[in-house]
Amino acid sequence: MRHRGPALPAEDGDEGEVRRHIPDYLLLTGQVPVVVDVKPLHRLSKAEVELTFDWTRQTVESRGWKYEVWSEPPAVELENIRFLAGYRRDWLFSPEVLEELREVDLDGVVLGQVAGCLPGRPEPQVRSAVHHLLWNQTFFTDLDRPLGPSHVLRRAA
Repeated sequence: MRHRGPALPAEDGDEGEVRRHIPDYLLLTGQVPVVVDVKPLHRLSKAEVELTFDWTRQTVESRGWKYEVWSEPPAVELENIRFLAGYRRDWLFSPEVLEELREVDLDGVVLGQVAGCLPGRPEPQVRSAVHHLLWNQTFFTDLDRPLGPSHVLRRAA
């Protein structure tokens, strides 16, 4: 749940001035609220941003809440996500092939061997269907390195 409410006003103990900052998100969880700021990775090292986020962390955590800073994912992960996004449209894939892949035990199988698990189906059709199943999180794999045939598939819990 996004909440763009009032700023966090507080007196800064170091300088005695009143600071204000409006975080980007307030997530209401089953445990404690989580306050989130979002900033591009290249801006996180700027002194003003560091000062503001350090102050915000102290202010939020002093209330017993959690504080997080989010940025874009690493470049390789983002490229993998963009690649898999090309396989997001359900209607482009054979429902039969998708069902067959869901029924086969692919947990621990490397991506390059998936086509051999459905020998009666064309390899390009099976490869694209498994990419679709990665996109919709039927299966998972490590996206921290460029996606390739040695990636191990894991079934979603």
